[in-house]
Amino acid sequence: MPKDLHVALLDTLDKACQQTAPLRRGIATAKSAFPNKAAPAYGVPTEVKLREYQEECIQSVLSYLKKGHKRLGVSLATGSGKTVIFTQLIDRVPPPRQDAQQTLILVHRRELVEQAARHCSNAYPSKSIEVEMGNIHATGAADITIASVRSLLSGDRMLKYDPEHFKLVLVDEAHHIVASGYMEALRYFGLMEPDERSPALVGVSATFSRFDGLKLGAAIDHIVYHKDYVDMIGEKWLSNVVFTTVESKADISKVKKGLNGDFQTGDLSKAVNTNETNEITVRAWLARAPSRKSTIAFCVDLAHVFSLQATFQKHGIDARSITGDTPKQLRDRQLDAFKQGEYPVLLNCGVFTEGTDIPNIDCVLLARPTKSRNLLVQMIGRGMRLYPGKDNCHVIDMVASLETGIVTVPTLFGLHPAELVKEATVGQLQDLRGRKELEAQRQELQGGLNPDALLGEKPLDRKITFTDYESVYDLIDDTSGERHIRAISQNAWVEVQQGRYILSMLEGEYLTLETIEGSADSVATYVVRLTPRVPSSTAIKGEWRPFQRTRELATATTFMDAVHAADTFASGHCVRQFMDKDQAWRKAPATSGQLAFLNKLRSVKDQLTADSITKGKAADMITKVKFGAKGRLDTMKKTKRMMTRLDEKDAQLAALRQREKVHVGPVPN
Repeated sequence: MPKDLHVALLDTLDKACQQTAPLRRGIATAKSAFPNKAAPAYGVPTEVKLREYQEECIQSVLSYLKKGHKRLGVSLATGSGKTVIFTQLIDRVPPPRQDAQQTLILVHRRELVEQAARHCSNAYPSKSIEVEMGNIHATGAADITIASVRSLLSGDRMLKYDPEHFKLVLVDEAHHIVASGYMEALRYFGLMEPDERSPALVGVSATFSRFDGLKLGAAIDHIVYHKDYVDMIGEKWLSNVVFTTVESKADISKVKKGLNGDFQTGDLSKAVNTNETNEITVRAWLARAPSRKSTIAFCVDLAHVFSLQATFQKHGIDARSITGDTPKQLRDRQLDAFKQGEYPVLLNCGVFTEGTDIPNIDCVLLARPTKSRNLLVQMIGRGMRLYPGKDNCHVIDMVASLETGIVTVPTLFGLHPAELVKEATVGQLQDLRGRKELEAQRQELQGGLNPDALLGEKPLDRKITFTDYESVYDLIDDTSGERHIRAISQNAWVEVQQGRYILSMLEGEYLTLETIEGSADSVATYVVRLTPRVPSSTAIKGEWRPFQRTRELATATTFMDAVHAADTFASGHCVRQFMDKDQAWRKAPATSGQLAFLNKLRSVKDQLTADSITKGKAADMITKVKFGAKGRLDTMKKTKRMMTRLDEKDAQLAALRQREKVHVGPVPN
C-alpha cells in the first residue's frame, strides 16, 4: 500500500472513531509515533526482532500445518507478544491455493481490534488492511481484515467474504472461540470440518482453557505451543512478581455459583462490598504498597468499584475508575493519565482482564474472589509486562473465606488457598511448595498422611464409607456391627447406632455402652449406663412401668475395659440365660408376636415366617427398631445424599480445574 493511501486509511478510521467510538484512541496512538504524515518513515515496516520462544512458536505452527492439521492453538502468557506472533504468521503461512491469499483476524473487543490494526499497519505497509467493526465496513477483499465478531455477524455483513479466498483465520483471546458467535463464523469459513481447501485456523490465548465447561475441542484440534508465566518470569521475558495474601474477612460461603462456573456476581458483590472489607482492602494497600506508582484494582461490579474508590479517596488516595459505562473520551483521558503516572490507583470490573497493554502497572490489587484460575491469571497478568524502572509487580490478593473451589495466588503454585504469604516471589512460593511436599512425604513415611497434604491441601473431614440399605429391615438385619463386641463378650450386645450398643436385661431394663462425646481432652473414652425400670413392688398393678433416670455405672479408656465393666455388672443383676448369645432359646423359631412386629416393616409379598428367622435374631432386630433404626436409616440416607451432592460438586470442580490446565497436544472434544 502506498504511503499516502496508508495514511488515508488511518485518517478514515480516525474520523469514523470520532463518530462511533470504536478506534480513535488506538489509531491516534499509532499515528502519534509519526506525527508528520508525509514523513518518509511512515509506512516503512517496523523492524521486528523475534524472541527465541516466539520463533519457536511460529515454527511449531508451521510444522503442524505442513502435516495437514488445520485448527491450531497457541498458549502464551500475557505480555509474551501474542499479537506480534500472529502478525508475523500472516506472511509465513503458505496459501492452500494461489487465489487464497487473504487473512481474517477475529477478535471480540475494541481494544483488540485497535492493537491488531496497529501491528498489521506497521508490519505490512504494502498490504491492504481493513476493519469490520461498528459503522466501519470493510470491503471483504482486503489482504488483511480485522473484524469484531459481533459486527461480522450483524445482518449480512459476513456474506461479502469469500471463504475460498482466505488462507488464514487468526483468533485472539481464543479461549472465547467456542462461544456461539465465533462458532458461526468458523462454520461459514469451513472450519468446523476443514478439508484441504479450508483456511488454516490459529487461535492464541494466555488462558487457553474454559472454566464454564465448554470444550475447546469443538474448535481447536491441537495445542501446538505452550509457555506459561512462571517460565517467562524465570527467563526474564516478564517482570518479576511478589505476592502478598491478606485475609479480607468477607464471608462468601453462601454465594451461589453463576452460569459460567464462577461466583454469581450479584451475590458476590453483596458479600464482598462491605464497609469492613473495603476498609481492610485499602489499609492492606496502604501497609504494603503505598509507594507503588500504578496500581490496578479488580472489583466485582460497578457498586463495588465505586464503594472501594470512595474508601481509597477517604484515605486521601487519588483513586479513579474505568468501567464499561465510562464515556470513551473520559476513558481515554483517565487511561492516558494512568499510563503517565498522574494518579496511583485505577479501579475496574472486567474491563482490563483482556486486551490491555499497560506495562507501567507495578501493583495488582485482587479485591474480588474467584473460582476461575483463568480469571486469576488474567488479572495477575496485567502487571507482568516489562517496563523501564520497574523492578517487579506486587500482587495483593484479598483472600475471602475459603469456600469450596476458591482459587487464590497460593493455589497457582500448588499450595492451599489459605496459605498466607508476605511479599513472596515466584521462586519463594515454588520453594514453599517443595518444602511442604518434602514434609508431607516425611510424615507419610512416618505413618498415615492424607495424600491431599502432598499439595498443601488440608485433609477433608468428610471421608465416609457408606453401606447401602434399601429399607429399615435391611438395616436391622445387618449384624456386622455386633461382630466386634460379640467377639470379646459372651452377651448378646446389639449395635443400635455406630459406636452405641444395647444389652437387654430382665423386665425391659437395659445397659448402654457408647463413646463419650467430645472426649478428646478427657482420659475416659467410653461410658456404661443403666436404664432401670420402676420396681414392680412400687408400680400400680396392671399399668405400664416407666423407666427411671439413667445411671452411669462406669467409664473406661478402652473399649475392651468398658465391655468387661458392663458384663460384670450385668452378671450380677440378670440371669445368664437371658443375656447369653449362645443360649438355646435364641436358636428356636421366632414367636408369633415377634413375627407380627417385624412383618410390619416388610412388604406383604415378603413376610417372615417362623422357619425363616430365629427367636434370638428377631429379638436383636426388635431392639434395633425400638432404639431408633428408622430414624437412623433416615439420617443415613440424608447424610449420603448430602455427601453424594458434595462429591459430585467436587468432581465437577475437579473436571473444570483439569480443563484449565494447558498441555501441548490434541485437544479433547
